[in-house]
Amino acid sequence: MVKIAVAGGTGQVAREVIDKLVATGKHDIIVLCRTAPVIDIPSDIRWMSVNYNDKTGLAEVLSGVHTVLSFIQLLSDPNQIAQKNLIDAAIEAGVKRFAPSEYGSKETVHMPWWDGKGKVREYLQEVNQKETVIEYTLIQPGLFLDYLAFPHKTSKYVDPLQTIFDFEHKRTIVVDGHEDSIMTFTTVADLAGIIALAVDYQGKWPTNGGIRGNRLTYSQVIEIGGRVRGHAFNVEKVQIDDLNAGELKTSWGLEAVHRAVSQGDAAELLKSVSIGILLSSLKGAWDVSEDFNKLFPDYQFSSAETFLRNVWVGK
Repeated sequence: MVKIAVAGGTGQVAREVIDKLVATGKHDIIVLCRTAPVIDIPSDIRWMSVNYNDKTGLAEVLSGVHTVLSFIQLLSDPNQIAQKNLIDAAIEAGVKRFAPSEYGSKETVHMPWWDGKGKVREYLQEVNQKETVIEYTLIQPGLFLDYLAFPHKTSKYVDPLQTIFDFEHKRTIVVDGHEDSIMTFTTVADLAGIIALAVDYQGKWPTNGGIRGNRLTYSQVIEIGGRVRGHAFNVEKVQIDDLNAGELKTSWGLEAVHRAVSQGDAAELLKSVSIGILLSSLKGAWDVSEDFNKLFPDYQFSSAETFLRNVWVGK
């Protein structure tokens, strides 16, 4: 049993992980929030209001904590001051392990909305440059497989989001000539399951904490889509030069936006997300490692085709 602090613990992904940790019945869990939570917090865990600009106060809160899991929203803190202060406070308090707010691709190239991840990664490398002062892992499950179920919700808390793989309308967007680009898809439930195992793991955490639920090419995703939806997908092909110029020449685009994004910024960000995912996948950004798979070889991940067939059957 260890004491775990979950920063940004009222977020959707954080709540999935918290529920999984609570279900183990093993740990003392503290949820860190900027303000009093407007959601129901399980009675067997505590929440604490914190000021991420107060490193001394944070260190006091983290006293006796073994592991910090951060789910702080990157877009709300462009310079990542909150996470950097959290890291400093964790080191001061003697925290053993830290997981920054990641939970996506292994690289952030062409994805400016995730620039903050790079800043936090650099900071962790900097504080550990001379010696390891805090053990950390970059938890990277690729894209949530749940998003391919849009608009159907497949997890308790995480809202469905659209992607360039539109199973609802049986269509997708690919870069012409790059149908073999790799994407990793992992369910939210499997992410939470692996994190629960990682917290219990007695050895050293891998720095690159890849979680590979399903490793698929664009072509394979399209083939799965055709089988589970009973109809071949309409494939729209775009050109690299257009994408590099910031142009998405397609007949459709994403419409559902993350709740952290204002409506005023939504249209431009959604186009940027489509372009960014397409370009970044050409550079292997979504082909995550299998470091955690190797640590937990007996863990059974949800198969993409089985998961999606269960979602879409009869629809």
